[in-house]
Amino acid sequence: MSAMYKDDQDDWMTVCLKYLLFVFNVLFWVGGAAVMGVGIWTLIDKSDYLSLLASSTFAVSAYILILAGALVMVTGFLGCCTVIREQRSCLSTYFCCLLLIFLIELVAGVLAYVYYQRLSEELKQHLNETMTENYAQPGKEAITLAVDRLQQDFKCCGSNNSFDWLHSVYMSSAVSEGRVVPDSCCKTITSLCGRRDHPSNIYKTEGGCITKLEQFLADHLLIIGAVGIGVACLQICGMVFTCCLHRRIKLDPY
Repeated sequence: MSAMYKDDQDDWMTVCLKYLLFVFNVLFWVGGAAVMGVGIWTLIDKSDYLSLLASSTFAVSAYILILAGALVMVTGFLGCCTVIREQRSCLSTYFCCLLLIFLIELVAGVLAYVYYQRLSEELKQHLNETMTENYAQPGKEAITLAVDRLQQDFKCCGSNNSFDWLHSVYMSSAVSEGRVVPDSCCKTITSLCGRRDHPSNIYKTEGGCITKLEQFLADHLLIIGAVGIGVACLQICGMVFTCCLHRRIKLDPY
């Protein structure tokens, strides 16, 4: 009698684990879609700014998130099939996939954290140089477009302030046609409006574009980190459920 009760109890616990793992995989699939969506949003939303950064760490962390999100969605679907098939070998493969994705997300999180720590210093060292030396120069069209969009989107002028443009290669040349700042600094853009740098005409944001861009990138990095940590915690639960179910399912006869 006690042996039958124990068998019934084991069967009940196995069924519960199957349902838990199935629900986990549904949530896991949704989480994968969220991770991939954040990665794509990071690259698409104001992606022009990436050309202003000295390193590619920010873009790499976003690409890793997209890869991890795609793998999560595929693994979530396979996980549901694994639960239905009830095979230990499939569960072992599924566990290895979860562990691999966890490590990929861990790498993305570490990259995002490291870049977050040195973001301010990198912008201070390189943004002003990039803007003043490359703006409106031959072969630097991507940087020129990025600077114009940066100043218009964030309503700023110059890396620290509008006076930074006085030392730029473009403003010192005859091509500038007497401008003291690019036209993208103007509150209302018209031809040659950059000749007048009065506060009524151009943006005089305190801290310049460095402060604005730093805050924008920091917000994105925090979102990357939060989503990665959330899905990673979900994965740990999934790995625990998988191990428990693996122990309770009897060995396949073949």
